[in-house]
Amino acid sequence: MSEDRLPTAAQVVKLGVRLKRIREKSGMSLRAVARQLGVSPSFMSQLENGKSQPSVATLYSLTQLLDVSIDELFAADRIEADAAPVSEGRSRAGSVDLLDSQAAAAGGSSISRSDLGSPADAWPREQVLARLSVTRPGMRHRLEMDSGVIWEQLANNTGTGLDFIEVIYPPHASSTTDNRMLQHVGWEFGYLVEGELEITVGFEVFTMHAGEALGFDSATPHLLANKTDRVARGIWCVRHGYA
Repeated sequence: MSEDRLPTAAQVVKLGVRLKRIREKSGMSLRAVARQLGVSPSFMSQLENGKSQPSVATLYSLTQLLDVSIDELFAADRIEADAAPVSEGRSRAGSVDLLDSQAAAAGGSSISRSDLGSPADAWPREQVLARLSVTRPGMRHRLEMDSGVIWEQLANNTGTGLDFIEVIYPPHASSTTDNRMLQHVGWEFGYLVEGELEITVGFEVFTMHAGEALGFDSATPHLLANKTDRVARGIWCVRHGYA
């Protein structure tokens, strides 16, 4: 299965609903499937709710575990795609909006950042790292927090010790809904592409502007918040552990 066989943003929600139905029919619990795949239950929940995109390896493992073919999963979507082709001029923002609106219609819930624990639990991990990783808008692993914050995985061959992600903070969004500080073993390094973020690390509080960068020990309690009426977007590297 090649990368172009992955579901488009418009198909992710339907795929999630279909996978959930197949899993429930098999009698396996969400946690059992997550354990078999080597991913977190929170990621599986995001997948079934149409809030996250499966990689080729994850999708293949799911079909093997649930005893269903990839062709069966996408047969209906291919028919619909033939009947209603997508406009060539469609933008990334349009794809994201469509994903969000369909997820809301399906009753999908966002994940709590506090419940996620470490960012290391956010994504499925490939057993064998590819020498090259290329990700494209609308085709990346994507997590949406209950606070509105969005993470997109920019490379999937970083292994278990590192994550390379895009972070998006909508207006007035914060890392947690209750402003609780976060901490996890490792380091975070970030570059703000647009907007502003209020950064709290320990007792230090400052405003980060577009074009500025930072790095901090993430075992120190920290919180990121967008206090403005504009979207804030940055590129983040998260190192897990101190090795």
